[in-house]
Amino acid sequence: MRNSIAAPAVPVPTLSPRRRTAVLAAVAVSLLMVVSAVSGLNVALPSLARDTGASQAQLTWVVDAYTVVFAGLLLGAGALGDRYGRKGMLLAGLVLFGAAAAWATQLSDPGLLVAARALMGAGAAAVMPTTLSVITTSFPQEERGRAVGVWVGIAGGGAVLGLFGAGLLLEVFAWNSFFWLNVVLAVVALALTLAFVPSSREPGTALDVPGALLSLVAVSALVYAIIEGADQGWGEPLTLGAVVLAVLGLGGFVVRELRTDAPLLDVRLFANRGFGMGSLSVTVQFFAAFGFFFIVLQYLQFVVGRSPLLAATTLLPLPAVMIPTARLSPRLAARFGTNVVSGGGLLFIAAGLVVLSRLGVDFSPWVFYPGVVLFALGMGLAGTPATTAITESLPSSQQGVASAVNDVSRELGSALGIAILGSLLASSYRREVAPALVGLPPQVAEGASSSIGFVQAGVLDRLGAAGPPLVSAARSAFVDGVGTAVLSAACVVAVGALVVAVRAPRVGDHGTADRSAADQ
Repeated sequence: MRNSIAAPAVPVPTLSPRRRTAVLAAVAVSLLMVVSAVSGLNVALPSLARDTGASQAQLTWVVDAYTVVFAGLLLGAGALGDRYGRKGMLLAGLVLFGAAAAWATQLSDPGLLVAARALMGAGAAAVMPTTLSVITTSFPQEERGRAVGVWVGIAGGGAVLGLFGAGLLLEVFAWNSFFWLNVVLAVVALALTLAFVPSSREPGTALDVPGALLSLVAVSALVYAIIEGADQGWGEPLTLGAVVLAVLGLGGFVVRELRTDAPLLDVRLFANRGFGMGSLSVTVQFFAAFGFFFIVLQYLQFVVGRSPLLAATTLLPLPAVMIPTARLSPRLAARFGTNVVSGGGLLFIAAGLVVLSRLGVDFSPWVFYPGVVLFALGMGLAGTPATTAITESLPSSQQGVASAVNDVSRELGSALGIAILGSLLASSYRREVAPALVGLPPQVAEGASSSIGFVQAGVLDRLGAAGPPLVSAARSAFVDGVGTAVLSAACVVAVGALVVAVRAPRVGDHGTADRSAADQ
């Protein structure tokens, strides 16, 4: 293995406890800004579409342009922060993100909104890996696990907080208030970063520009293919082209990293138990989390009939349980091992999904809330040990890259969860609703087959007596689809739990880079 696998003690600047708390606050606000920008926009889409005249395809890219650019730039941005300064990279990302969000508040053209969201994604790519590397280079070893726990709690629970904040704003203001929320968070994070975050960099770190470009091509193309495949079909030329580009980019990246003396990311690190299993665990966690958010928010609005704000409020127990659990999990991992705590957390997630697969047309708090609590416990337990295992597998000179790998795993898992579980939900819904569409006008049958939202639109007023039975059938079909998708996710997470429990570091075996991957 290369020397990059050796993990010497991270040099920690001397910061007072109060200063470290302020640094953690800056990191938390910055991270909340990035995470809420993904989830919160979904609440604003209906009013955005009405006011701007955006098509469904344009709405999709207003959401997805952020994710594609964000995911593709993560590894390169993390390496730039290591080389030229983590505080500077964080400040640059916050300025770009906030400026793009401020621009978005003034726009009414959907195409320009897509461009603004892409710029926000570029800013987010500079911010997110830097927030985690600031923690790992600013906190002493004995406090680092708890600080990472806060990071993990915000990374997971921030999605729900973003939904709630956006829903609250939209009860009073127009759709662009969501972007004003982004601006406010960016300004607060910028002020905290300027005042409290210490400067740190590794000036001797080489910058692998070809590796960064190849990672951009590979990751962006893969995320694009996942999004387009779920939306347009896996056999479409654009989807297939993106898959081919992703494979070529990934192959080129692996070859480059194996041959260069100063790799952006030594791909052999994935054989390291901490690094490899941490990455797998994060991917599986966010596969479940964002697939779950995508499905359950539709269930709460289309089937249960709750407003966006009430739907988001229904999910507030998730961050309330997850965030304190994430702070506790480092101590549990130190005592019982990453394999037990992270693997056990994944099993809790799977158990919560099994419970949630029993949701019915009539909302049952006795099913929903126990399922959400189990899910949140699992996310809190699994997240911090997995993220810590990744960051501890690389030396201080590569903490930005380690953080970026964590974030790429997160983004890939999120994209896969939405794409795969969304496809399962849609196909099951179409199959189950089909018998109720017999004899209906072709246009109505086609619309009802594609979306439960169409069924609940005003067009049903023209169906007379056929309307209520169709609504009832659509709700039942959608609930069946929810059960199928959520149960499938539980199976995937359970398999991931088994692999992590067997392969992740045990007590006394940190899985970090003090050994070669071959020793693992």
